[in-house]
Amino acid sequence: MNHYLVFCNLKDTHRDLEFADAIHAYLGRLKNGGLISGFSLTRRKLGFGVPTLGEFQITILTETLAGLDQAFETVAARTGELERLHANVYSRVKDVATILMRDFPDPQRVRSAVPGRDDR
Repeated sequence: MNHYLVFCNLKDTHRDLEFADAIHAYLGRLKNGGLISGFSLTRRKLGFGVPTLGEFQITILTETLAGLDQAFETVAARTGELERLHANVYSRVKDVATILMRDFPDPQRVRSAVPGRDDR
């Protein structure tokens, strides 16, 4: 599983629930359309965390990098209802940072017996 993490702050912190609704509408559409496997929205608690990563974290899950690329290509068309939903999210955020992670160990990872190393 690939985890595309988006960290951000809000331009207007008083509109946090509207932001949450916008995320669920937009990413819910991508999930229902089969473009992503899932998503979540989390918020830093009690101010704990790395300030440069922002107060909010959006996690987007895809089975493959090709799936993530397909989702990006679909959104990049910037047309129709999907663009309206996308704009309702990105117009609310600032200080965006992204990270691409994967589950580890990879399911295809071969474990070999290397002398002096315990790969269990």
